[in-house]
Amino acid sequence: MFDLIDFKAVLVIALIFIPLEQLLPLHGEQSVTRRHWLNDVFYLLFNGIVIKFGMLLVIGVAMLLIERFVPVGLTAAVQSQPVWLQAIEALLIADIGFYLAHRAFHAVPFLWRFHAIHHSIEEMDWLAAHRVHPVDQILTKSASFVPLFALGFSAEAVLIYVLIYQWQSVFIHSNTRIGFRPLKWLIASPQFHHWHHANERQAFDKNFAAQLPFLDLIAGTLFMPPRMPEKYGVDQPVPQLYHQQFVHPFVAAAEPVAPIGEATPAAKPD
Repeated sequence: MFDLIDFKAVLVIALIFIPLEQLLPLHGEQSVTRRHWLNDVFYLLFNGIVIKFGMLLVIGVAMLLIERFVPVGLTAAVQSQPVWLQAIEALLIADIGFYLAHRAFHAVPFLWRFHAIHHSIEEMDWLAAHRVHPVDQILTKSASFVPLFALGFSAEAVLIYVLIYQWQSVFIHSNTRIGFRPLKWLIASPQFHHWHHANERQAFDKNFAAQLPFLDLIAGTLFMPPRMPEKYGVDQPVPQLYHQQFVHPFVAAAEPVAPIGEATPAAKPD
């Protein structure tokens, strides 16, 4: 159900991050086969199929609605730039879109039901990056890609952004103690993103950016103390199998859920 190219990418990622987590572990006691790892392998192998089709639909509709309102002169100016400059701009614009969508998934109770699936992970590692509900991933990624396509960024610049996003997404979830001091405010690291997953009150609603922590610094949502979190996950019950997690947000829609930090703060860390 996934092509050979995808399988090769999965194999390369596994061959890099599994040894890396053994050599430089953040939590040395954590096993490669930690709890629910097979469920996250299923996400890794099959969830992308649903997400790709969903993104094609959402981005296609969005482009039909907004493309006519983008000045031709603006897209021409973007396309006249060298690829390296377009890539930098694309990374910034895409991460702003990601930040806004990600923050919305924390602030809006209905959206949080989908995002809680990702935050239900209690042991962080490279596989944790892949446990994301399709609705969450489709809308969040679309918020990154629609501005890039609407502004006419070149395919090369978009590809550079995609490669950076995919590798960094796996890295920031990984069970490693690698940091980027003094660049920790510029480049997202496990230290930055693990705090986003922390089940600790002071970390709620923090660190929304995917690649650029300074966006959180500017918005006042940065939280990166010198220590690392002691606990991850959410307190609200979330099922642990893919098919259950897929339907869970829709089933839970009839149940009231407060945003993080409000009526049930412990239920919505991250």
